[in-house]
Amino acid sequence: MSNKFIGKSVKRVEDKRFITGKGRYTDDIVLPGMTYAYILRSPYAHARIRSIDYSAAEAMQGVVTIMTGEEVGHYGVPCGWQVNFKNGDIMKEPPHPLLVKDKVRHVGDAVAMVVAETRELAQDAAEAIIIDYEVLPAITDASKAVLPGAPLVHDDVPNNICFDWEIGNPKAEVDEAMASAHHVTSLDFVNQRLSPNAMEPRSYIGQYDNVYDKYTLYTSTQNPHLIRLLMCAFVLGLPEHKVRVVGPDVGGGFGSKIYHYTEEALVTLASKKIGRPVKWTETRSEAFQTDAHGRDHVTHAEMGFDDQGNIVGLRIKTFANLGAYLSTFGTAVPTYLHGTLLQGLYTTPKIHLDMTCVFTHTTAVDAYRGAGRPEATFLLERLVDLAALEMGVDPAELRLKNFIPAFDGVTQPGYQTNVALQYDSGNYHSVLERGLEMLGYENFRKEQAEAAKTNKILGVGFSTYIEACGIAPSAVVGSLGARAGLYEVGQVRVQPTGKISVFTGAHSHGQGHETTFAQVVADRLGIPMEDVDIIHGDSDTVAFGMGTYGSRSLAVGGSAIVKSLDKIIEKGAKIAAHKLECSADDIEFKDGKFTVKGTDKSLSFGDIALTAYVPHVYPANLEPGLDFSSFYDPTNFTYPFGCHIAVVEIDKETGFTRVKRFIAVDDVGNVINPMIVDGQIHGGLAQGIGQALFEGVEFDENGQITNGSYMDYTMPRADDLPMFELDRQVTPCPHNPLGVKGAGEAGCIGSTPAVVNAVIDALWSAGHKVKDVRMPMTPERVWKAMQPA
Repeated sequence: MSNKFIGKSVKRVEDKRFITGKGRYTDDIVLPGMTYAYILRSPYAHARIRSIDYSAAEAMQGVVTIMTGEEVGHYGVPCGWQVNFKNGDIMKEPPHPLLVKDKVRHVGDAVAMVVAETRELAQDAAEAIIIDYEVLPAITDASKAVLPGAPLVHDDVPNNICFDWEIGNPKAEVDEAMASAHHVTSLDFVNQRLSPNAMEPRSYIGQYDNVYDKYTLYTSTQNPHLIRLLMCAFVLGLPEHKVRVVGPDVGGGFGSKIYHYTEEALVTLASKKIGRPVKWTETRSEAFQTDAHGRDHVTHAEMGFDDQGNIVGLRIKTFANLGAYLSTFGTAVPTYLHGTLLQGLYTTPKIHLDMTCVFTHTTAVDAYRGAGRPEATFLLERLVDLAALEMGVDPAELRLKNFIPAFDGVTQPGYQTNVALQYDSGNYHSVLERGLEMLGYENFRKEQAEAAKTNKILGVGFSTYIEACGIAPSAVVGSLGARAGLYEVGQVRVQPTGKISVFTGAHSHGQGHETTFAQVVADRLGIPMEDVDIIHGDSDTVAFGMGTYGSRSLAVGGSAIVKSLDKIIEKGAKIAAHKLECSADDIEFKDGKFTVKGTDKSLSFGDIALTAYVPHVYPANLEPGLDFSSFYDPTNFTYPFGCHIAVVEIDKETGFTRVKRFIAVDDVGNVINPMIVDGQIHGGLAQGIGQALFEGVEFDENGQITNGSYMDYTMPRADDLPMFELDRQVTPCPHNPLGVKGAGEAGCIGSTPAVVNAVIDALWSAGHKVKDVRMPMTPERVWKAMQPA
């Protein structure tokens, strides 16, 4: 590496097309003969379909076809991760049909699809369809759905339990530790449901070419190849080599565009049926009803301490809401992406999680930025801060006392947790100490004491987190139930003129891959960034890939590219040695030149590239060309960590909470582009603070979303947030060639508990010793917490 580009805040090359309106999203694509689809959805959360009459709609001018569950109801989308019951029984996996033909199970369940010459005609025709429903009682709360007599979402799933699951030490050992504890802090809380709210709604186009018998699906997805695999192998049974999936520019995903949605298969089927392209783009209302939601845990948690403040045990019971159907990775989120992070940064010797995953009459729940890691961090950090208040000790000191000691993962082994994972490297004390320094902690407590005498009380909240990124290795996740590999593919094609085309299976939907990956390649090869083109998102162009989620792109996708770069350099050295008449072992590659060691005899990278394609003076038995593809399957997760600190001010008269300061000290390993990493942290912080103070999907007792629009669902705005105070520590990941850990989710994981802890701290400073205020902590809820019981 030359470090000419790595570590530099290079401006994003992709922004030129985005800020000039030249981005090309799925809904921008117009194909010859295009038709438009409208999905008719259930207005009820639970109802039996007695009959569907679409004769009037079918006769309307401009209608091309109408599809119902009778025609395609036998097709369904699969779940990608199997988790079994504690007793070994296989999880309940009811069908998730493309269109329902018998019973709807959540508001927004798809019942019919109308395809017409325009979207408006399709909608008009859909409104002419007459459906006779028998409305049935619904259940939306996971903890109540398991109770006797609760309405069943699926008739063959007793008590609505998809599976139960546990992780950690044997429960008896944890019970014994808790019984011996000097102090036990307990907390009941709800980690509320969130809507992902990507800027671009989901949009799909199905196109069938009857000459070549080939399908093309344009989709706003985070992983084109995975969608192709699922749709071909598990949904429609199409030959994979006859299906092309294209994910063009995508306007945000936050996890919600990982999954294989029913509409992707529907437009594909319909395009063959009518022999014309079919486009479907959801409305914002449909996005609230059908994009997979995030979080939704109901938890009782206890943390035990000895008389010195050392944590002795952690015991948790959680009900996780999966919604009406299993989404692609919905089962992995509350289990392997949540339970395995309950060690946190602490040396807790005994941990036990008892998890029950439940069907309800609600939108499916799956990964949302952080995916399980925010839930684990929220649980731990709320308990630690509350314990400090209850025991009258400093929350920062309590954390420092219980932190895992520093280790580098190279000269010292990784840290083996009690919940299956082995952390790669970390220095947890220093991120908190740096955060305290930035805060000016002693001065803050003095300021807080003065504020307690006024109408505006102050609070500080701490949150220290660790997450698992670059989900891997494939063999391990496969043994845990994953139904896919979790490697990545990187192909580097050196053109004869020395320009570079890089094909990556990762998919950029806001992360800046075209810049970051180009920085890595240009740095490694010693060439200008302008000579590097990053290509992604097309299954016909890129050999294969698993897409982008879980902060994996650079750690896994970048490492696959580095493997191919190493092969390019190795082959280039052989070509250079032949031309320079020396051994390949005597060639060194630096700053874009192949040089005979200790001499000034050298050839440029461009010389070698041209020779590889015009092999007149060329080594015997070496193939022409300079083009390599690599699969990279990591040996472990990566483990970013950090410390977030929030300072809030609460108006005692109104309960209004203002975030005055927010400090984030993150360790995401080596950093390729600091500006992009800061941007990722900023975005995550906004979402995490949004969960704490503003956001939350609300259902009424009938399963209706009561805040399914931007008139009612509050998103954080710029003036709701302070100027973020960021700093960084670098503990390189020891097991990938870039030493990177991942930054996409960090901001979202640490920030939510920091803000909630700050509100609780403020309330305690004013004498209101409440344990919890349910999120989002609206002014009404905070105000009520300050009123006499």
